[in-house]
Amino acid sequence: MLSDSTFIQTNGSRKTATAEVLLKSGSGLFVVNGVEKTLSIDLQELVLQLTEEQKAALGGLDFVIKVRGGGVVSQAQAISHGVARAFCLLDAAYRPVLKRGGYLTRDARAKERRKYGLKKARKAPQYSKR
Repeated sequence: MLSDSTFIQTNGSRKTATAEVLLKSGSGLFVVNGVEKTLSIDLQELVLQLTEEQKAALGGLDFVIKVRGGGVVSQAQAISHGVARAFCLLDAAYRPVLKRGGYLTRDARAKERRKYGLKKARKAPQYSKR
């Protein structure tokens, strides 16, 4: 558990969204960009995979998160990634559970860049023989 003067800071990312996660001892607040929120679906799934003792330990922690870039879903996944990394730094016992759930792997898929001569990344202009 964290003492009052210590904190854990991690980053999570997905596509162009990045989340800075600050984990400190407190009363169980979950603050995203200065607004108090409830847990997102990704985070609820992440927490459900933890054991009951691990869930009880999380009740005394505050999550202060700054997230920017990307869309709503990418931001939620970036937060999930950052929180999972923070859990691993908090206690090494979280790591196997989170690793199995795929929360520690950064999803590298992103939009492919557009190439010249094409309409999109791979879509070519319509071909006309005559």
